[in-house]
Amino acid sequence: MGSSRFLDSAIAACDRALRSVFAPARATRPAPLPLGESAPLSDAERRASAALMRVNHAGELAAQALYHGQALVARSEATQRMLLAAARSESDHLAWCETRLRELAARPSLLNPLWYAGSFIIGAAAALGGDRASLGFVVETERQVEGHLNEHLGRLPASDARSRAILEAMRAEEIAHGASAAAAGGTPLPAPARGLMRCMARVMTGTAFWV
Repeated sequence: MGSSRFLDSAIAACDRALRSVFAPARATRPAPLPLGESAPLSDAERRASAALMRVNHAGELAAQALYHGQALVARSEATQRMLLAAARSESDHLAWCETRLRELAARPSLLNPLWYAGSFIIGAAAALGGDRASLGFVVETERQVEGHLNEHLGRLPASDARSRAILEAMRAEEIAHGASAAAAGGTPLPAPARGLMRCMARVMTGTAFWV
């Protein structure tokens, strides 16, 4: 990557970071709606849904940051475009989760700047190994996100059809991101790297559930 191109990319990355962390999330698509009407939630159900959606909001912010970090040091413009397109999809997910949090009278994680900064650094570090390694990181990230969303779908109150519709749409798109990265030549990550990613994800999700 030439110095002028890298400088332009770095400036754009700073702009994306500020918008992601401090500006209200804006969706380019309407949030998914349940097929039927959602039943009213009890206070306990509302709190349970809010905690789960706060974790998902933090996770989508972290996913954006991973893609932004990877895009900054991508070797090819094609890979950079793929990563930024995936980040825009994650931006929709972020907005959907943010809207749902407001509907549940809840707030996002107070540690969102930390989640973004840490994830950006991890994404950039993953991409230093080259585009194939970076795409392999995407494949593994999305595989773990799929498992995380499956767990949350099992924990959501049965009456919260609104949150369920959002998470199901997010899951389908995360699976598509992983498949696209694999098709583009992503190489499998070694087992220690996969384990480290799981440990870091548990720290974030466990903390964001409460804070």
